[in-house]
Amino acid sequence: MSETLNTEHLVAEKVGSRLGAVLHGIDAKKDLTEDQKEFLNKELVKNKVIFLKKQFLDDAQHERLSRVFGEPILHPTIAPPQGTKYTFELKSRYGRSTDSWHTDVTFMTNYPKASILRALHIPPYGGTTIWANTATAYEALPAPLKALADAAWAIHSNDYDTNYYKFDSRKEEISAFRKEFTSQIYKTVHPVVRVHPDSGEKSLVLGHFVIGLDGFSTKDANALFEIFQNYITEIENTITWRWEPGDVAIWDNRSTQHYAPADFDQHRRELRRITVKGDIPINVDGKKSYYI
Repeated sequence: MSETLNTEHLVAEKVGSRLGAVLHGIDAKKDLTEDQKEFLNKELVKNKVIFLKKQFLDDAQHERLSRVFGEPILHPTIAPPQGTKYTFELKSRYGRSTDSWHTDVTFMTNYPKASILRALHIPPYGGTTIWANTATAYEALPAPLKALADAAWAIHSNDYDTNYYKFDSRKEEISAFRKEFTSQIYKTVHPVVRVHPDSGEKSLVLGHFVIGLDGFSTKDANALFEIFQNYITEIENTITWRWEPGDVAIWDNRSTQHYAPADFDQHRRELRRITVKGDIPINVDGKKSYYI
């Protein structure tokens, strides 16, 4: 039986061992009470990713919901769709998706606190999103690796390379996206381990925006990155969400990574995301991230 937490008519139903819960008793089309807002924020920190089903929000309602978690912000390089203020559009074409593990916008010093993603059009199969818990990944490290991670700093940039850019037959479209995405280049140094400002948990800050580890050769940095990243993406450390129309997913971007498999062929997959302003990460010694 699923574990549940009751607060009057508000219920959090766990859907995964290490992260993930479906919240019941919330209608995000309406103005939320202070108790509901507190419930959402508490469950977000606790469960890392939370889901609201059958919401069917419009752009204005989506923005209002995002403000429950903080101040909505624009993507630093990608313009929002016409008629919206803060939306980042995930509109897949030619079977494309962000099929690599990442935490949103870590090439900025104060990368987003949380992301609020809603489903508009879901393919008939595939098109899931997978989240991983970067706090339990850190906890699983043996003591020598924890000590190394605590001391290490990673360089993040939006000028990076992943399997997202391998599709030669789609070179023109991908080149156009990359040109906009890298219209301004950012490089930021983050601690490999950050301390969560609300829970105090330690979590790993990695993902596909990492281009190196400060003080390490490329060869050594790549090897160490894979070791740490593999702890994050262990299957037992993840939750997979099969989208249905009207679904909303909200994740704590300070303690998760996510991945969208490109497994829906040529079908349409459309979602919209709003992120909210984050803080500058602090490592175990109280030192902050910084721009290069």
